[in-house]
Amino acid sequence: MPFLIAIGVIALILILMYNTLIARKNQVDNIFAGVDAALKKRFDLIPNLIASVQEYMTHERELLSNITKLRTEGMKPNLSDTEKIALDQQVTSALGSLMISVENYPDLKANENIMNLQRTLNETESQIAAARRAYNQAVTDYNNIIEMFPTNYMASWMALTRREVFVIDDHERDNINVKELFNAS
Repeated sequence: MPFLIAIGVIALILILMYNTLIARKNQVDNIFAGVDAALKKRFDLIPNLIASVQEYMTHERELLSNITKLRTEGMKPNLSDTEKIALDQQVTSALGSLMISVENYPDLKANENIMNLQRTLNETESQIAAARRAYNQAVTDYNNIIEMFPTNYMASWMALTRREVFVIDDHERDNINVKELFNAS
């Protein structure tokens, strides 16, 4: 009888570990789907933004072409999570450059359509940032559980591997010189 109880307890522990690992993996996948939806929303805004600024920005054609190219890349099916993360970083950087360029065109800054697009893009960027934070937390929880004892044995048996978190580029970590920003206007 004690032997059967011990077997039952071990079986229960294994089931709980398995279910916990599956729940964490699914949570990461679900939250990444939210990030993906926010990124798609951003990609859907890009053609409107480019169409609106194209007539004004004659000197930034290369930047606009690069953003269009990145958007096309982002719309390809079957991109891995790692590829999507890398592409997101490139798009974020390119859109930041575009918004800085918009500042050099007074007529463009005053255009109501551009202002609405900028607001919508800013809201979308905020949603992406929130989704990235949630994803990074879920990935951290997932990575912890697949590496900690005793679930690491079950995770290994299930062939679960580490996931990558969203990280920012090194140039985005630099301090901003506010004095230069005021002198640029």
